[in-house]
Amino acid sequence: MRELPALTDSAWAELVLSLSEEGGFFDTDNLISNEGSYLRAVGRLRELRGGAYLGVGPDQNLSYIAAARPVVAFIVDIRRDNLLYHLLLRALLELSANRTEFLSRLHGRAIPEELPEWDDRPLAEILDRIDALRVDPATVRAAVDSIIRALPLPVSADDRATIERFHRDFVEQGSGLRFCSFGRPPRPCYPTYRQLALETDARGRPGSYLAAEESFRGVKALSADNLIVPVVGDLAGAHALPAIARWLGERGVAVSAYYTSNVEDYLWRGGLYRRFGENVRALPWVEDGVIVRSYFGASPLLPPPPRRRAPGRSRTAASSSCSRRARCSRPWAPTRLARRATSG
Repeated sequence: MRELPALTDSAWAELVLSLSEEGGFFDTDNLISNEGSYLRAVGRLRELRGGAYLGVGPDQNLSYIAAARPVVAFIVDIRRDNLLYHLLLRALLELSANRTEFLSRLHGRAIPEELPEWDDRPLAEILDRIDALRVDPATVRAAVDSIIRALPLPVSADDRATIERFHRDFVEQGSGLRFCSFGRPPRPCYPTYRQLALETDARGRPGSYLAAEESFRGVKALSADNLIVPVVGDLAGAHALPAIARWLGERGVAVSAYYTSNVEDYLWRGGLYRRFGENVRALPWVEDGVIVRSYFGASPLLPPPPRRRAPGRSRTAASSSCSRRARCSRPWAPTRLARRATSG
């Protein structure tokens, strides 16, 4: 397995800036996912090891990273706010020795004195404990802001205000925080932060990066090595994905997992799917690499899962929650579909 050395803070910041594009807009607050079945794909990701991970969106990426154990991860999103949100997560990971401290800081709770005693506790007990703790956001916010100010990355006063607003939402709503979109009414079936954290894989096993200390510390270590890289970019754009492909190619690292959420549906509808396919083709891939997709109901991009798995073909992971499903596919699928979409 090809390893990568840790990046310095300045090299990490330069990489973020060099890969990023001009930001765009999408009509969600981007704090947590609405993909209730996102961990159904974790079983397939656990079969991977090493390589590069690419993903889009908020912290479900950290659970996929914990499962796939890549040597580097790029989280690419058209929203600059997503980069800012991941700066918040980065700061909290740096400040926190274990899951209990991380969740206490995320939700603005007083830090328990008996932290090591919670290392082996089930996640549900930890969340119950944190919900019962005294709210103390000022101390937590000061520590987070200090770390973000120290980053060699241009973060404006408006950016810091956005990060503070994100953190305040977690503090005020606690583990009951839900996905929110703009201009559309909320749906009662959207999962809460607690429900997403306690979600299981297709076999009923805990799958979140917060389910066990080992998973949490693996993500924390990758972040401490500056190898979780947030990028502002369009998956069908002309800069971010091609630049990531070149960076990986120069270092001999291939992509093992690529989480696209349901971005492909939007790209298809916007006539941009061919460009997305070209970006996928440009990436170096490991032989058994996968793409994780989510979708509501039927999708023109995804044929029904086969009844039997042919030798050498990836398995499909699918389950529904609020009619949304997570699914693994081989990386050849989007390139084939891109050709089909543009052949006429």
